[in-house]
Amino acid sequence: MKAFMDADFLLETETAKHLFHDYAENLPMVDYHCHLNPREIYEDRRFDNLVQVWLGGKQPDGSYYGDHYKWRVMRSNGVDEDYITGDKPAFDRFLKFVESLELAIGNPMYHWCHMELQKFFGIYEPLTVESAERIWNHCNKMLREDPDMTARGLIKKSNVAFIGTTDDPIDDLNWHEKIAADSSFDTIVAPSFRPDKAINIHKDGWAAYMQKLAVSAGKQALATVEDVLAALTNRLEFFHAHGCKASDHGLDYIPFQNYTLEQANAVYQKALRGEKLTTEEIDGYQTVLLLHLGKEYHRLNIAMQLHYSCLRNNNNRIYKWQGPDTGVDSISQNTCGGNIAQLLSVLDEAGVCPKTILYSLNPADNAQLGTIIGCFQDSTVPGKMQHGSAWWFNDNKTGMQEQMTTLANLSLLGNFIGMLTDSRSFLSYPRHDYFRRILCNLIGNWVENGEYPNIDSSLKKIVEGVCYKNAKRYFEL
Repeated sequence: MKAFMDADFLLETETAKHLFHDYAENLPMVDYHCHLNPREIYEDRRFDNLVQVWLGGKQPDGSYYGDHYKWRVMRSNGVDEDYITGDKPAFDRFLKFVESLELAIGNPMYHWCHMELQKFFGIYEPLTVESAERIWNHCNKMLREDPDMTARGLIKKSNVAFIGTTDDPIDDLNWHEKIAADSSFDTIVAPSFRPDKAINIHKDGWAAYMQKLAVSAGKQALATVEDVLAALTNRLEFFHAHGCKASDHGLDYIPFQNYTLEQANAVYQKALRGEKLTTEEIDGYQTVLLLHLGKEYHRLNIAMQLHYSCLRNNNNRIYKWQGPDTGVDSISQNTCGGNIAQLLSVLDEAGVCPKTILYSLNPADNAQLGTIIGCFQDSTVPGKMQHGSAWWFNDNKTGMQEQMTTLANLSLLGNFIGMLTDSRSFLSYPRHDYFRRILCNLIGNWVENGEYPNIDSSLKKIVEGVCYKNAKRYFEL
């Protein structure tokens, strides 16, 4: 029997162990998509206890912030919400999470938590109800007293070379400016452009948001769709001046409706009047914005990330109470592969198709995405079109293996830009380690099964590329 999560965790063959320990393990990380708070990075936040950095909860402004992956684990164990996101004593909340985690065999959360305890706290024993108080006291003492256990210290300890946060176009990027001006911090922290609120014309709060977008672009109002496009370009250029390397779109599905500017403007005026829009009208407006932004991303050399097929806010009671991103989302089914192809084809035909990373939350779309990207590659950069890393509900051992196997079957795994945390926690960087182990084990098995030759120079190139160098090249870091 193998030891629990030892140095060779998830590495089944000698080749896998060699690839991981000699080539992957100590490479820097490019975390090109996450949800870290740049203010906390600049201020070098220190956390008071493990619950604060792991579970979060209700914030002073009434919003909820934390790791909704962990909240789902606790809800699945019948834990009262007061212990999950509420104001019960911190240790009591921690203990309820530990009780739930013990049952999470096969869940990546079990591995992630123990990898974090190993990496940052030097704890190699399992987290159980019996060990909980001892581990709680040890971790809290380190969080409060160890000079390296701050936001920046955790980033440095994880060897993170680049962080791409997720930011609204109206953000003034003040904290990014402060970080960039601080020569004592080596990690590059860049904003990523997330214009969802402007694109989602059919969702609550859109009209009020458009007024904020106008102000941020130096306008009194956005009277037409042309004004909207100009405002988005204005803000994108502002982001570009602050080092932006990527955009991000979180869409229910990828639309394509071949609307003219005049048609899109008619829809825009209708929405401003508060009238109900048809699905075709929504898709047409969104397509016009996406095509314009795609062209601008190409001009500014900003990668376009498209995330889709999430069915959001399913539990209306919790959504009304706690807001979005609180653990009540699920996988959706959408047949929008044709729309993605049309969107990219229009951009490609005009010579303005940007670097693009496609993510579907539905793993059934893996093969479709693996084939779509092959239709639009060019000589701009190897792997210009990417099938993004297994996302959200798929960033587990099975999901990562399936995504990479599909990518290898249908494209070039060797040009894959690899893992991202997509996380709100400074302790999440071991997820890169998790990914690297799964990658090396997958490749190691292929080699030892005689499916790829044991040429060390070739294997080194592939592993180092996927783990670090491809992303470094792709984002021109």
